[in-house]
Amino acid sequence: MFRTVYHLPGTAPATLSTPEDVSTAAPRLRYTRYNRDTLEEKDVTSVSEIPLHSPEGPVLWVELDGLRDIEILQALGERFGLHALALEDVLNLGQRPKVEPYENHLFIVAQMMTDDPDGSVSREQVALFLGPGFLLSIEEDPSTDTFRPVHERLRTARGMIRRLGADYLAYALMDAVVDHKFPLLEKLGEALDDLDEAVVTNPSIKHVHELHDCKRLLAHLRRFVWPERELISALLHDESGLVHRETKVYLRDCYDHTVQIMDLIESYRDVATANMDMYLSSVGMRTNEIMRVLTVISSIFIPLTFLAGIWGMNFQSDKDMPWNMPELHMPFGYPMCLSLMLLIAIAQVIYFRRKKWI
Repeated sequence: MFRTVYHLPGTAPATLSTPEDVSTAAPRLRYTRYNRDTLEEKDVTSVSEIPLHSPEGPVLWVELDGLRDIEILQALGERFGLHALALEDVLNLGQRPKVEPYENHLFIVAQMMTDDPDGSVSREQVALFLGPGFLLSIEEDPSTDTFRPVHERLRTARGMIRRLGADYLAYALMDAVVDHKFPLLEKLGEALDDLDEAVVTNPSIKHVHELHDCKRLLAHLRRFVWPERELISALLHDESGLVHRETKVYLRDCYDHTVQIMDLIESYRDVATANMDMYLSSVGMRTNEIMRVLTVISSIFIPLTFLAGIWGMNFQSDKDMPWNMPELHMPFGYPMCLSLMLLIAIAQVIYFRRKKWI
């Protein structure tokens, strides 16, 4: 699920090849062109149908969902002057989030993590190309609509999204990527709370597996969120002129969200570790309790076994040999022996209770 894809060692730089395990569905290509007063959305089948753009004109947002068709990606690179190494990174899935400046655009990689209905967690790489007056967003799976809320904001002209440029749109997409991790962490926190109670009341090996899954997920979240914080910080300090001062105000809020997520991840990691320690302590205490009971029972039966062993030797009594087990012919010897054993057991139980061993 979180595997990183690389080219074979020795492959030439800027080599484009279809990644393994990507969706076999046909890629979806569409564009959205807008300004304060107009909005145009259209699905297209080729890059040639995308209208030309200018930095002074409406903002052009081009979306490519799906990486099965390399020719579309190459055509987008030629159309918008994208660097070949950046296009190669688009196809290397599972990358560390980053931002790389090129001559006429910024290349941004982020990792979207969502909680699926079946309880699993999916990861999808999102690549953004921010240039003067345009934004390209490239996702892995054409069946998902990750940025549907952003489209709704564009259609309803809510907020500042129709008033500002392509850099604000890039912020809106990054904010959606970051905020998608909050519901995931909320569910993870609830699971840890349930485990916190379970490992105390009824610890089992099932809880160990669940704690291990939680810690593994937290490790992957930290792997992606930590560099996302650096990514947004780099955008805040961008000097290329592609990120304007008005947008940097909103990027600071997005940066605060990454800090909050990192704090939650670190807190949940501590909770998961504490739960694991609590499980081990509970299992150890339970084992000690069992061993204590078994030791008390063994201690009670030790003298009884000793007496039973003596009388079980079955020596024949003889008048000329008084030391040869004369008790074998004593009247009521059997009930007297059992009574003696019972008295010894009772005396031991009373002694153990006074010592608070049981």
